[in-house]
Amino acid sequence: MPTTDADIAGSPTADPTSDHLARSIAGFCIPLAIAFALLVLASWLESPPGSYRGPVTWLETLPADRAGTLLGVAAQLVAGVLAILITVAAIVVELAANRYTHRITQLFVREPVNFLLMGLYIVTTLLCLWLSGAPEIEGDPRLPRAGLILGCLLVSICMAALLPYFGFLFRFLAPTNVIGRIRRDALALVRRARARHVPGARAGLIEAVEELEDVARSAREHSDRSISMAAISALAGLLRDYGPLRDELPPAWFEIDGTLALDPDFVSMAPVATAEIRAQRVWLETKVLRQFLALFSESLGNARDIANLIALETRRLTVEAIGPHPALLALGMRFFNSYLRAALNARDLRSAYYVLDQYRLLGEAAVSAADGAHALEVAGHLRFYGHLGYEMNQPFLLEAVAYDLARLVEHAVERNRPEATALLDLFLQVDQEAHSTEQEERLRGVRRAQIQLATFFLERGDEAPARRIFEDLKHERADRLATVRQELLAEDRTQYWEFTDRGVNFSYLSPARREHLARFFSWFPR
Repeated sequence: MPTTDADIAGSPTADPTSDHLARSIAGFCIPLAIAFALLVLASWLESPPGSYRGPVTWLETLPADRAGTLLGVAAQLVAGVLAILITVAAIVVELAANRYTHRITQLFVREPVNFLLMGLYIVTTLLCLWLSGAPEIEGDPRLPRAGLILGCLLVSICMAALLPYFGFLFRFLAPTNVIGRIRRDALALVRRARARHVPGARAGLIEAVEELEDVARSAREHSDRSISMAAISALAGLLRDYGPLRDELPPAWFEIDGTLALDPDFVSMAPVATAEIRAQRVWLETKVLRQFLALFSESLGNARDIANLIALETRRLTVEAIGPHPALLALGMRFFNSYLRAALNARDLRSAYYVLDQYRLLGEAAVSAADGAHALEVAGHLRFYGHLGYEMNQPFLLEAVAYDLARLVEHAVERNRPEATALLDLFLQVDQEAHSTEQEERLRGVRRAQIQLATFFLERGDEAPARRIFEDLKHERADRLATVRQELLAEDRTQYWEFTDRGVNFSYLSPARREHLARFFSWFPR
């Protein structure tokens, strides 16, 4: 289901538009009503006993020279308030633009509410100025002091509109609302391009994607994690909303030419790469995922929650592409591989650990969708990066890969998928020879995952694959196997004892499986 703007703002069940409208009307009407009530009270107190002279009577009896003076003062007042209003709005907008994105200025200038309010102030100022110099009309006018009444009414509206306008201004400049507007404008460009190729539509869409990335990057630099995450989710939501529209777009939309060919994300690509993107019609998906990769790389080590969200959104997009959009599925897997490479190069094992979790979930989704080929491809990539981390003296990654591959095998077996055997083959190729004490420790974790998987098969009454795991372990050192067995028997905490997003405890084995440990270890001669 496409993410709504309410989701971006953090209130998926509320209707923010109607709520803001109600508050704006209240903010306008209440001060106006209070001021008018006080005016009526003052006119009653000023009236002689026994005869009430209301505000309208005051205006009717006001001399022409005083009425003109009053309107002239009103014109100066409204003009001064307008100048202050423009100054304050310009300062606030500029500060927000400098902190997040210059797109805020463009959005503010195009907002109709600003034109309506400033137009009201200008009209009121000019009317009061012109009426202040109007000559006195001889005879009985249809409505005495009509110009004065109209001028005072407009001035009152201008003053009463200040409070709701400032409420609108600060809501408008709220980062989550700016993110929502950028996303809506970008999607509007796509919708306009469905009927015909609109010149500049692709350029505007590219600019919107880059603006959302700028918001995410700037917010991260200022430690505004929630805003950065909202921008990342908006980029993913834009791709989700774009999916149902892409088949209706004209062929010219998918060409890599013009401003798109000069874009920094495409200009340095080899011709074979651009030809592939053109053939698969995935330039927008590539653009967004490249922004994700840039943000992911910058977040390593100091903003792991943002890196984790990027992996999460990439997995969601890729899972949704299984079946209807194979090109996006393949593209998402390539970017998952890039995330793992970036995390390993930055030696950020925690982020790599989270990416592995999302990558495994993608493999499980492929198994559930009967897409065995992509499930095996995911498993192969997991094994490769586990080995790479092991060779780069980051052996914990190999232990995490072993655990994730074991879960992937279990998922395939539980669904009776034919690729379960091939997945088990890949799993049994994870172990490596240890060359250091730390590698020795992590290799024990790989053996633990193998034994856990063996108990899974024994619990199901399937001894043959458990025997295959035994054959892989039968030449293992007895002291290491004894240590692993003791860990599995002693550990009773399902969750890891430190707080992590994954939360799992690799050493935990359910009581039902623990009962099969004795049988498995009985196969060893020593």
